[in-house]
Amino acid sequence: MTTTRSRNATLKWDDISVGDHAAPLEIPITTTMIVAGAIASRDFMPVHHDREYAKRQGSPNLFMNILTTNGYCVRFLTDWAGPEAMVKRLSIRLGVPCFPDDPLRFTGSVTGKAPGSGGENFVELAFQGANSLGNHVSGIAVLSLLDQAAT
Repeated sequence: MTTTRSRNATLKWDDISVGDHAAPLEIPITTTMIVAGAIASRDFMPVHHDREYAKRQGSPNLFMNILTTNGYCVRFLTDWAGPEAMVKRLSIRLGVPCFPDDPLRFTGSVTGKAPGSGGENFVELAFQGANSLGNHVSGIAVLSLLDQAAT
């Protein structure tokens, strides 16, 4: 699996069907990414930036925080749907830790569609982000896509 690029044009709601698979996304995880995510989200818990502290707590290495994981979930969703898609709901469940040098691979599929009002329509996706230990994150998201006629 290779890292996908973000979409230049937003998907059209009419072109999406329940059962469609989202383009997979592989994110190489580095120590720098984990530490930067913790700093950016103002999570100064040492297990997210101090390897020796994390080891003293029983972890084999420092590990990613939940807010960084959340951000990568949104990246996966918007890379698939396009720049004008809006994440309206995101519900995630954490699983195994995400350590450096173990890529995070996102996959997902469309589980529902619903027309809205005012040109706004909704798509529901079930997704997961896994590494070599198993599912790091799994979740359900609802994205809003505008009708082409409304834009």
